[in-house]
Amino acid sequence: MITFPNAKINLGLNIVERRLDGYHNIETVFYPIPLTDVLEIVPAQETSLTCYGNPVDCPPEKNLVMRAYRMLQEHYDLSPVAIHLYKHIPDGAGLGGGSSDAAHALLMLNQMFNLGISEADLAIMAATLGADCAFFIYNRPMLATGIGDVLTPVDVNLKGKSLLLVKPPVGVDTRTAYSRVIPAPATMDLSHLMAQPVDMWDGMLINDFEPSVFTAIPQLWLTKAALLDAGAQYAAMSGSGSTVFGIFGSDKLAEAAADTFTDCATFVLQL
Repeated sequence: MITFPNAKINLGLNIVERRLDGYHNIETVFYPIPLTDVLEIVPAQETSLTCYGNPVDCPPEKNLVMRAYRMLQEHYDLSPVAIHLYKHIPDGAGLGGGSSDAAHALLMLNQMFNLGISEADLAIMAATLGADCAFFIYNRPMLATGIGDVLTPVDVNLKGKSLLLVKPPVGVDTRTAYSRVIPAPATMDLSHLMAQPVDMWDGMLINDFEPSVFTAIPQLWLTKAALLDAGAQYAAMSGSGSTVFGIFGSDKLAEAAADTFTDCATFVLQL
């Protein structure tokens, strides 16, 4: 059985408050995008995980995909499987690749073993693996609150737009990024902003991580500025970075912009 776990971008990201448990309550819109890994799960004599593609700096048993299998195994009689994961989505990029892999593993195992777990219950399980894992169970535009696990469908449609992802050769530590943000209530209603034309988002649809991350890594600020100069209708950092994305009105503009980022990984996607 094979599937293609997809990435996401954040449309706006407000860090609302720090919780007593050390996590942060946020407000953001998760939007699925067609940049994918490849995940195959087949019956086997013993359970294993083999990774290909981009290097994965994680022992197999700590990988979220294996943790998803072990979690289900605690409650259901699962036969051994061989899991093959081809990593194409950049890690540590604010694109949710690892979370998507885990959520899609839960969906596949539910189907393979005829477990009959509802979508809502799978989302609850996924949330124990990672804050944004639950989103990938639904995999449609969602307003996320809480730590990113309280999901409400939101009306936003980027169909026909072209997306350029730019991943510079730098990383952002999520824990450090959170430590540099002063939480505050959101000043704009994300649901209201999603109803506005994309070219009206600039200056209103804000990622609270950007000021401190851009100060620490000026290349990311320069990347965002370059995307806007190249004709992007909107540009922002996704999550805590380090991917910066631009939304364009055409593939031609997006591809021309991509050619200027010679020292970065770039992906042009049709939404």
